[in-house]
Order: sequence, then structure tokens, then C-alpha cells
Amino acid sequence: MSNGYTEDLGTGTTPSSYGIPLQRTPDTAPDTAPAPTAKPPPGRDRYLDLLRSIALVRVVVYHLFGWAWLTVLFPSMGVMFALAGSLMARSLKRPAWGVIRGRIRRLLPPLWAFSAVVLVLLFAGGWNPTKNTEESPTWALLELVNYVIPIGAPPFPWHIGSKSGLLEDTWAVQASGPLWYLRAYLWFVVASPLLLWAYRRAPWPTLLAPLGLTAIVGTGLVKIPGETGNAVTDFAVYGGCWVLGFAHHEGLLRQIPRYVAVSCSSLLMAFGLWWASGHLGADGWDLNDIPLAQATWSFGFVVILLQYSPSWQELPGRLAKWDRLVTLSNNRAVTIYLWHNMLIMATIPIIDLVYELPFMQGDSAVGAMDATYMLWMFCLVWPLIGLAILTVGWIEDIGARRRPRLWPDGRKRGGRHGI
Repeated sequence: MSNGYTEDLGTGTTPSSYGIPLQRTPDTAPDTAPAPTAKPPPGRDRYLDLLRSIALVRVVVYHLFGWAWLTVLFPSMGVMFALAGSLMARSLKRPAWGVIRGRIRRLLPPLWAFSAVVLVLLFAGGWNPTKNTEESPTWALLELVNYVIPIGAPPFPWHIGSKSGLLEDTWAVQASGPLWYLRAYLWFVVASPLLLWAYRRAPWPTLLAPLGLTAIVGTGLVKIPGETGNAVTDFAVYGGCWVLGFAHHEGLLRQIPRYVAVSCSSLLMAFGLWWASGHLGADGWDLNDIPLAQATWSFGFVVILLQYSPSWQELPGRLAKWDRLVTLSNNRAVTIYLWHNMLIMATIPIIDLVYELPFMQGDSAVGAMDATYMLWMFCLVWPLIGLAILTVGWIEDIGARRRPRLWPDGRKRGGRHGI
């Protein structure tokens, strides 16, 4: 899905042509609410934590390699919104204003750290937000507020610096690309008390309404111009997944026979692929560019994932060896998501230093390096993400009013693990 302020930049096999494609992570219910059939276990659900970790890895890999088929293999954004919706429904057992304020407080400090770095680089590069814009100078300056509170789209130049510079001239577009998710997340959080109220009174209409809205605004039947249109489309496309999180927490999905849920979801997903086949964009089967296909495929995919939800309190079997990484990625999900595009770009000047080594002066060595360039980027970006976690990840703890931790992978003294 195109988000207005992002565009598909494609990928290249050489440093000079590289670009990152942008993706588009009351105390009692009323009598009419669907009654849960089983009480969820206390504490964290490790199955949901595992899904969030897989979604984050998929986002990084997609933004690195630009493989369109990854949006079909695992619709990460739909999964992340569904998991967030489930946690939001769980939290709304407490007073709504306190929950919303807590969610916003956890989101904003990591965003401020990221925005500070981006804005310093932009202004150091000579960017003036009041120039080369159709907006008035006053409004252009006011739009900078979106770097502080992501209620809309933050401004940035499409080109800054030189293509031969340390970072290519589209780095600002690529760095700011993930911010659309924070905007959508913020609006979902603010709307959740009303959505949950509507869901408990009319579960199925509330659950299916976003798909109907996507069919209207995501297909061009009704066009809403500008960033307002992009925000409404994002809300519609992933709104069904967010409300599915409600349905998972409230127990509605457990009331539906599995064969019925899987069969209906499969038909919906088949429709999504059929619709995509007739509306392929420049990147083919990239569902991010096809809102209705993204909405229906993600919705069906999430239903199946949540229908088979085993509610693990611990990762079982061979998955247990990934426990610490799953814990770390969940504790630093905002940091990973915000910084991964910048870190992908940071691999380029680092890898380019290899070309200066004495044994790299031959044509065969250069050819081998060119052929494996993307693989080296993939290998290098993960240590850089780890460095970002150590450097700025603790800001998430500040936002959550926890004691700052450098590497929160669940390890405790004496070899114990926790979250």
C-alpha cells in the first residue's frame, strides 16, 4: 500500500543503485459481549511473542531484499496490529484514559530519540521545510510536530545530499518510511475504547466493517485526497486485524469451530489473491500496494494464526533455544522497527570499506563482492540492530517507567529467565 510520503525505491545489486522498498508491527463486559470459553493463562503469551518476533524479522528482511512474495508469505503488519489489539483489549479492563496515556507514553520517547537524529541530519544537510513545498511556511513548520506526536505524516525532502555521498540522496524517504505505522498505531490506540465498546455490542459488524471500508476507500471507489486519505486507508486496511485482536482476547474466535473459521478464512484469502492478480503494481505481488488484497489476505491469515493459538507460557521443544531472542525482540520492538531502515542503509558505507582492502583490487574479488553484496548487508544489519538496542533501546524502559536495561533478554541472576 502506498502511504503518500513513501514510495517504492526498488533494490539494486550494487551500492550505487541500492534503495529500500517501504512497507507499506469496564471491568466486566456487557451482557451482549461474547463470553470467553477459556481463561487465558496469566503473564505473557509466548506464542504471541513468537509471532511478533517473526513479524519484525520479516519486516527487516523485506526492507532489505524487497521480495514482494514476503507480503504473501507472512503479512507482518496485519499480525502486529492484531497482537497490539489483543493486548489493548486486555489493558482496557482498567480506566481507558490511563491505558491510552500509558500506551502513548511508551511510544513517544523512542520516537523522540529517532526524530532527533533524523532532524539533526536533515538540518545539517541544509534542508529547509518551508521551501520547495506547496504548503504555507507556517503550516510547513507546524507539520514538524508529527516528528514529536505522529498524528499525521512528517515532512522530509525526497532528495537531500548527493548520490555519491555517505548515504544516498533518498535516505530521508527511507528513514521516515516506518513512521506511518506509528501514526496508525496511535490512532488505533485512541479509538480502541470506542471500538471495543462497539465490538461488545455488535461483534460481527464491528469485525467486518473495516473490510467494507477498505472496499470503498482502498479501491478508488471513493477517493480521499492527501495524507488524510492515506491515514483512512491504513486504518481501514488494518482495522480488521486490530479488532481481531479484540476477538481473540474476548474469546469469540474460540467459539467458532476451527473448520468453519479456516474454511471461511481460506475463501477470503483466495479472494484477496484473486483481487491482487488483477491489480498488480510495479512490484507485482507486493500486497502493500493493493489495499483490498492486503486487508483480506491479512485478515484471513490472522484468523488462522489465532485459531491455532496454543497460549504457551513457555516456548516448547526446539523453540526454547530462541527464548532469549524472542524476549529481547519483544522488549525492544519499537526500537527495532524505528531504526532498522537507517541501519540497513548504514551497512552500505561499512561494506564499501572492504573494496579498499589490498586483496580486493582484482576484478574477480570485486565481482565476488558485488555478487554477495546483499548477503553481506543481511549479515551486518543484525549486529547493528543489536548495537542500536544497547545504545537507545533503554529509552523504551523510560517510557514504560521501568528501570533502564541494556539487554533485556529475560536473563536473571542465577541463570533464570523472565520477561
